[in-house]
Amino acid sequence: MTDPVDTPDTPAVPPPPPQHWFADVLASDGGVVRLRPITPDDAEAMQEFHAALSDRTRYLRYFGPYPRISPKDLYRTTHVDYHDRVGLVLVLGTAIVAVGRYELLDRDGRRSAEVAFVVADAHQGRGLGSILLEHLAGAAAENKIETFVAEVLAENTTMVTVFRDAGYQVERSRDGSVLHLEFAIDPTEALLSVRDSRERASEARSVGNLLTPRSVAVIGATPSTGRVGGAVLNNLLSGVFQGPVFPVNPNRRAVRGVRAYATVREIPDEVDLAVVAVPPEAIGSVLDDCMAKGVKGLVVLTAGFNTTGVAGGTAEQELVAAARGHGMRVVGPSALGIVNTDPDVALNATLASVLPSRGRIGFFCQSGPLGAAILGEAAARNLGLSTFVSAGDRADVSGNDLLQYWDTDPDTDVVLLYLESFGNPRKFSRIARRVARTKPIVAVSSGRHATQPAGDMDRSIVRDLFAQAGIVQVDSISELFDCAALLGYQPLPGGSRLAVVGNSAALNWLAVDAAQSEGLTVGDPVNLGPQATPGAYLDATVAALQSADIDSVLVVFAPPVPLPMAGFADAIREAAAAVPDSGKPILTTFIAEQGIPHLLAVRGAGATAVRGSIPSYPDPERAARALARVRRYAEWRNRPASQVMRPDGIDTERARTLVAQWMAESGGRRLTDLETVELLGCYGISVVEFREVRSADEAVAAAEELGYPVAAKATGELWRRRPDLTGVRLDLWRPEAVRQAYSDLVELCGDPVLHIQKMATKGVGCVLRVQDDPSFGSVIEFGLSGLIIELLGDRAYRALPLTADEATALIDAPRAAPLLSGTPASPRVDKAALAELAQRISALFDDLPHMRELSFDPVLASTNSAEILYARGRIGPEPSRFDTGPRRLG
Repeated sequence: MTDPVDTPDTPAVPPPPPQHWFADVLASDGGVVRLRPITPDDAEAMQEFHAALSDRTRYLRYFGPYPRISPKDLYRTTHVDYHDRVGLVLVLGTAIVAVGRYELLDRDGRRSAEVAFVVADAHQGRGLGSILLEHLAGAAAENKIETFVAEVLAENTTMVTVFRDAGYQVERSRDGSVLHLEFAIDPTEALLSVRDSRERASEARSVGNLLTPRSVAVIGATPSTGRVGGAVLNNLLSGVFQGPVFPVNPNRRAVRGVRAYATVREIPDEVDLAVVAVPPEAIGSVLDDCMAKGVKGLVVLTAGFNTTGVAGGTAEQELVAAARGHGMRVVGPSALGIVNTDPDVALNATLASVLPSRGRIGFFCQSGPLGAAILGEAAARNLGLSTFVSAGDRADVSGNDLLQYWDTDPDTDVVLLYLESFGNPRKFSRIARRVARTKPIVAVSSGRHATQPAGDMDRSIVRDLFAQAGIVQVDSISELFDCAALLGYQPLPGGSRLAVVGNSAALNWLAVDAAQSEGLTVGDPVNLGPQATPGAYLDATVAALQSADIDSVLVVFAPPVPLPMAGFADAIREAAAAVPDSGKPILTTFIAEQGIPHLLAVRGAGATAVRGSIPSYPDPERAARALARVRRYAEWRNRPASQVMRPDGIDTERARTLVAQWMAESGGRRLTDLETVELLGCYGISVVEFREVRSADEAVAAAEELGYPVAAKATGELWRRRPDLTGVRLDLWRPEAVRQAYSDLVELCGDPVLHIQKMATKGVGCVLRVQDDPSFGSVIEFGLSGLIIELLGDRAYRALPLTADEATALIDAPRAAPLLSGTPASPRVDKAALAELAQRISALFDDLPHMRELSFDPVLASTNSAEILYARGRIGPEPSRFDTGPRRLG
């Protein structure tokens, strides 16, 4: 094996391990394991781990028999410096199930390290080696290590596969029976793609484990359906759940005729899912029992976990930490529960007594109390669901996890989300963009900010971020189901051209007006008259579907007197069936019903409504609004997906060094103007040249150096941001003018520090700003300068990172953006330069998680350039949910 660096000074007391190396991670089977740095306290557990390895596993790891770790090797393994020598362990409960380490090599000054890991026999095949490799590479990169090397027995094909499939470019050489592997650990596109794919698969599997249990225990089960434990037990027993249900109640031998157990431990069979309905103070013993039993997941219906726990965090945090530490995931607390309508599962582990039928719509809802109303509304509209999760306080399982699951679920075509907040907004945006390319996502957000009441800016950010990700945003549960009825049962429209067919002239024209106000293109309606027959509806609807000038059809049906409805419904369904390949959606206002009327449903297995069923709306306005939103989604989906591109001329290493130096000095602060300029230079971003001066003589000298004309500017923040430019003197052409300007501004502001700046090319003033929002993550904002525009809130927002197309769309998004394309009074500006500037900002924030804020105000956009007149930046602690680096649960 390669000789490691001789380190006789292995510390007797190692430094404290880096806290950000602690993580909960998902194995490939969806189970949770805990990753952390190794410490001297792990010596006994390491001996037990090593002793439990099979002879074959020890041989493959150590190239020979190695039944017991020697005291010297054990000491060296558990005493590391977390820099040149690093060890990580994966633990389940208190047992180590895998260990990995790297050690710096002596390679002529090159930063290279040997990496190795071993997994307990019972946990092999769960992807734990890949997890260790990812996190070891992340730690090594922090410590400026550039390459990993490994020596592996040629017959150890599993280990060779781990390195090969990780996405690294591995160089191989062979010496007898030993393979020498070497690879750079810089993240490549291939590596990131592999990482995302594995993250998607493991998170989907973890949710699948919750939604497809083979058995369920109800902890806190009671006979009374008026109590939480009784209601959920009743729903499980009265349904057709395909596995056994075990009531747990220490005070009863049976509940509702089913044998009860005092604890989960006493259940003789395996338990996959535990539904918890006990008070928070009893959760400790419940967790112990579930951990001992090997339960895979918990659905916690109980509320009251937002109090302080025994370890100082909230009881909710301690619940999740304990559950994850023993391999379990948690839905809740304060959850309504989970539903899977698959007949092979038939799971209703909720408090809701009314469930929708089987369908192909997945629904995630944060609110527990609202969840029951949502299920009832879906059932009333005859909209079928595939799965439903009400996560309550969302302490663990979140909307991101469900998006990963539905992305891979063949039984789900449409995703509905009711969101009150964003757990990891950057990850949400990344996943949603991918999922929406194949499955529509419709979301209603309460717009509630994490730290303050919702405001216009919050609503604007939600609107723009949802549009960027291809999410159909609606304002209410009613509108959510309006869109779901169309997306779940009809094809996407190929364009904006709508035909209106109906028997009421007044309602027909109301539909035309509503559609036009929503941006759809509508000609004169086809008015069949109040005496229209089913045959007339059939012929007119077929003609509209066959027309090459039509993309969708709205059928208005409002009989003037009571009539038999079946014939008209049959005519509308027969029209759709007569042109099966039209690819055009049909929607109707069928006697003001909403959802999928039974008369307009196409029946599948189990008599449930299937694709091809025709949605109905209570009025033409609702129908037009839903169609317009679906049309905008179809347009987004038809646009080719662009990629995040890094502009040329970026020095990432220099930027990281600067930020690390500043963070070490202060732990976070606003950057000085000169520091901001230096950092921006690493990303090819320049600020119009200026000099900081403290006297009139220095001001004149700076002007002479920069070249006339110049501007003199006050440096105080209040003076800089005044729209009347009181703190600025422009177009100074002579030394005397510079002296006078310096004197005037010092007298005005009371501060001798001014900036003398070269005059920029005249242009349109713009603002580019990025700040880390607690609800939405890093968001870039763009708009034109000016007091009136600012008061109107005319700003556009996008989540980072930006693709090339998104950067262009950001510049075109504000309502005042047409001014950038030129007016009779001003020429067209260089919008491409503005878009490139946005992309460079995106790259900066992507590389530097300690960057908390950056503002360019103003940027002067002219015919051939976009020049920054003033930039300010702020650094601070890295956000806890930054979506980069090795995989980890939030």
